[in-house]
Amino acid sequence: MGFSGTDAGGFQWEGWSSGAPSQRPPRQKKPRKPVGGPVTRVLINLIVTLVVGFIYFYLELPALNPQAPDFYAFILLLCVVYCGCAIFTSGFQGQGAKHYFKFVKKQCAIPAIVAVAMIAVALIGTLVGSVIFRASAYSSLLSPESGDFAADVDEISFDQIPMLDKDSAERLGDRKLGELSDMVSQFEVNEDYTQINYKGRPVRIATLRYADLIKWFTNRSDGLPAYIIIDMVTQNVELVRLQEGIKYTTAEHFGRNLYRHLRFNYPTYMFAEPVMEVNEEGVPYWVCARIVKTIGLFGGTDVKGGVLVNAITGECQYYDTADIPSWVDNLYNAELIMQQYDYYGMYHNGFINSIFGQRDVTVTTEGYNYIAIDDDVYVYTGVTSVGGDQSNVGFLLSNQRTKETKYYSCAGATEYSAMDSANGELQNLRYTATFPLLLNTGGQPTYFMAMKDAAQLVKKYAMVNVQQYNIVATGDTVAECEQNYLTMLAKNGLIEDDAGLTGTETVEGTIADIRSAVQDGNSVYYIQLIGAEPYYSIAAADAPLAVILSSGDQVTITYHPGEGPILSAIDVTLR
Repeated sequence: MGFSGTDAGGFQWEGWSSGAPSQRPPRQKKPRKPVGGPVTRVLINLIVTLVVGFIYFYLELPALNPQAPDFYAFILLLCVVYCGCAIFTSGFQGQGAKHYFKFVKKQCAIPAIVAVAMIAVALIGTLVGSVIFRASAYSSLLSPESGDFAADVDEISFDQIPMLDKDSAERLGDRKLGELSDMVSQFEVNEDYTQINYKGRPVRIATLRYADLIKWFTNRSDGLPAYIIIDMVTQNVELVRLQEGIKYTTAEHFGRNLYRHLRFNYPTYMFAEPVMEVNEEGVPYWVCARIVKTIGLFGGTDVKGGVLVNAITGECQYYDTADIPSWVDNLYNAELIMQQYDYYGMYHNGFINSIFGQRDVTVTTEGYNYIAIDDDVYVYTGVTSVGGDQSNVGFLLSNQRTKETKYYSCAGATEYSAMDSANGELQNLRYTATFPLLLNTGGQPTYFMAMKDAAQLVKKYAMVNVQQYNIVATGDTVAECEQNYLTMLAKNGLIEDDAGLTGTETVEGTIADIRSAVQDGNSVYYIQLIGAEPYYSIAAADAPLAVILSSGDQVTITYHPGEGPILSAIDVTLR
């Protein structure tokens, strides 16, 4: 805007005198020059795309497999990066939005076609694998057989019953590491605590991890020096020290990170979450189940095989499901088995029936647990009707190594109903039940639970009959709980009267030592015989005669055989 003076001393706008406002000519944008020739530009675009793609692949580890959803995100990212580079290196020729659109279309034609094709394939693959159209295929992922529980599941001795759940195992593992001054400041216990059978015993195994990045930097050359094994029966915690440390874990960094190690060795495989196990020689391995999609592109998840990774050396070996070594216990994870049975329970009579009518439609209950049978680990869960009532129509046992699954028809209480029954039995003590194990006790399907106090310490044990969950027995020891339960079964006519003594033995001798203690308000006596090492424990309420016994008395003791310094007795008499 310009101004000029006049004779009157005023100001006059130049635009008024010309009759129209002045306009500046539009600024012309200089076209950006392309970078090099066509071949050079393509090479630059490809190099930048490959570099970005490698960085993304290294960090995110997508499977190069069209059945993996993250594969499509990876390809779309590469297309976007290439387009951006092509636009930048080619410069811009022309003016206006129309010309710019034509320019972008010319530079990005091939990546755009690839991106659209990938999206179309994903959509069609999802549609083809929809449960609406493939209900029969989904219901065939798992084919449970009918079984006889009493015949298929042997009764196990009380000294073989796992007494710990995962929470209790974690407490014991953390406490054990805290006792070791050379490790507690450098390492922490991982939270995996995988349940396996090791040398015929149910145990949980946990790996260590570095306490922080600095501890990783100072200790990584030697690796993790040990792993923890917790015996779920005796509650013994052992820290197994290794001559050569564990170098491949899920908590490692860079090339020794287990996920990255697997991806670079098997770029096209999809894996379930790896679990730590040890073979019979105590060598730690990661069991990495290879999963595949069997229905459409993304539906029907199943296990096709597994990779065993030596946690010390990183050596990998792939096995088909039929060839997996017998010491492996966790190829099929519990969540996958539950999902596959839910497909079977929902859709074996068709998709329409799962919505309308719902004839014979069942689903698994909320929780699950594990049972050791013949050196394999079986996952257990209840089966209930789709209506979600408070009773089971049966339950499943599925082998986690072979996926062999049996269904047992047995109407009864759900696991949480059984837990409520056990809590009610000891409500004055305010103990809470752990999620139950399923046992064969006296030929009856039986829920077994540990009862914990507010500090999460196991104080008592409870057994609840699956079919008649008003039959609840408790005890200070597993043997006492089992004996009380068998007695209740006999009183209710479910077993013969003398079956309650099954698995007991008698011993005669002279009392060398007798001691007493008060447990939860009950007097318990501990009797040792001359020439014998163990003490036999019995509550005064079960054997009033124990109150008047003293050293030198000759007695006959009926007890449950087992291992350890204290054995549970059920009767004591004077000779």
